[in-house]
Amino acid sequence: MRSRKSVVGKYASMTAGALRAAAAPFDAEMVVAKSMPLTAEERAWWNKVRRRPGRPRRGRGAKVISVSVEQELLARSDVLAKTLGISRALLIERGLKAVLAAEGRLLRTRRLSLTSGIP
Repeated sequence: MRSRKSVVGKYASMTAGALRAAAAPFDAEMVVAKSMPLTAEERAWWNKVRRRPGRPRRGRGAKVISVSVEQELLARSDVLAKTLGISRALLIERGLKAVLAAEGRLLRTRRLSLTSGIP
């Protein structure tokens, strides 16, 4: 692995004159007329770095909820999640999706009967 000199190390080893010369461009006033719009690559970088830190968005985002779960069920689900190498939240998400998929046909049928007036 090749070693890279840090930026701080580069400036720390400079003489006072060299440091003054390196800093000279930053002493000039910023003229807005000299600035240019960001390129597509720079815009992508800017959008990436200004994003708020936190969990990555999945789907339309996440909503934090509080759910009561029987202790033994929670312990068993934690063991399963650990065995599968996933988080508790992902295990619960998978379970919800499985139930919704299994019940989906029934829910669509109920929704149709509610909107059509058929009991």
